Amino acid sequence: MHNRPVYLNLFRLHLPLAGWVSILHRISGVILFLALPLALYLLDRSLSHRSGFEEISAMINSPAGRMMLLVTVASLALHAFAGIRHLALDVHWGVERNAARQSALWVIAAAVLAMLLAGWKLFL
Repeated sequence: MHNRPVYLNLFRLHLPLAGWVSILHRISGVILFLALPLALYLLDRSLSHRSGFEEISAMINSPAGRMMLLVTVASLALHAFAGIRHLALDVHWGVERNAARQSALWVIAAAVLAMLLAGWKLFL
């Protein structure tokens, strides 16, 4: 009778920073995967003829287009930095608790810096 499944509220669990980096790595991968068909369509349309290029250029230069581009760049940065971290962990570099916490912090800091630089370039 005591072996019943226990309901776990995932929002109340305390994850270490490395756990959050792992989850964000997966979320950013999904975002990039879903953005790929749209990016390929936009590339194809912009290369098909001059009016297509002007249309796509206007769309990307709109505030919504720039925001979508910023989300894509932020996802790419986070996914790349976290991927490098995961590769290092796979070869047993930085698997100790303090080193893993430090590398997770560096991944978040690098991704935020990349996002800020991209936002500065896109919106100023």
